[in-house]
Amino acid sequence: MSDASRDPAGGRALAVLVFGAAVIGLAPILVRLSDAGPAAIGFWRVGFALPLLGLLALKSDGGVGPPNRFALAAGLAFACDLGFWHYSIHFTSVANATVLTNLTPVVVTATAWIFLKQRPAKLFVAAVALAVAGAWMMAVGRGAHAAGANPPLGDALALTTAFWYALYFLAISAARRSTGATRVMFWSSLASAPALLVAALALGEPIFPSGPGGWAALVGLGVMHVAGQGSIAWALGRLPPATASVVVLIQPVVAAILGWLLFAEALGPIQALGGAMALAGVVLAQAASRKSRPAG
Repeated sequence: MSDASRDPAGGRALAVLVFGAAVIGLAPILVRLSDAGPAAIGFWRVGFALPLLGLLALKSDGGVGPPNRFALAAGLAFACDLGFWHYSIHFTSVANATVLTNLTPVVVTATAWIFLKQRPAKLFVAAVALAVAGAWMMAVGRGAHAAGANPPLGDALALTTAFWYALYFLAISAARRSTGATRVMFWSSLASAPALLVAALALGEPIFPSGPGGWAALVGLGVMHVAGQGSIAWALGRLPPATASVVVLIQPVVAAILGWLLFAEALGPIQALGGAMALAGVVLAQAASRKSRPAG
């Protein structure tokens, strides 16, 4: 994940970003298979990832280096993101929790426009609208038949997660201007771990899984964190955050398909159409970003 060379066309960065988003689509499945508390699962996810991230930083950057303030801020945002999201997965369907969380492009695009002066092209705004509309259709397509113990609460938690995920995206993007991807991931994960553990203890959650299957799922989450979020962090050093936030809408499509295959959370025609619209929005966003690269 070295930053020795830049990718002006963004082709390689886009491919890595798509890969990372697809890998992260496995996360809600592994969360469902883990039998610890929601915040505790987040703690184990980043905890198992830290040794791997340290080794990668040593290999690519010569070590973890000093902490980056934006990476630390990203870690705190990510702790909130995981905590809210994991609770949403417990209360609503995998598809709903993942799709509503990934309404992040609205927040990221608006913030990048207002504060970072990254004015989006009209075609890009249209692509965001199409992708978000598709994501929303996937979430509401179940109607009264939504899976989960308390779908309205789970959906509300997932919507809140979108705000934290947007802050995470913007902080990672800022950190990547001066720091390598593995270092950023190490320090952000290190900042996330104690916050998640404190939250799990304060909420009285079970910290340890009860069986080997739960431990296997937690280790899988750690590996997925390194491969998925690491790829996204690397790509954020080469792509505008608004563009990247739209591309990761591939994640809920992957999660919805896996939820259908593994948990019998069937996709109705409205959800299928929504998934197609979300993917079309991603493709359109990339076409728009190639025609007019945002300044800065």
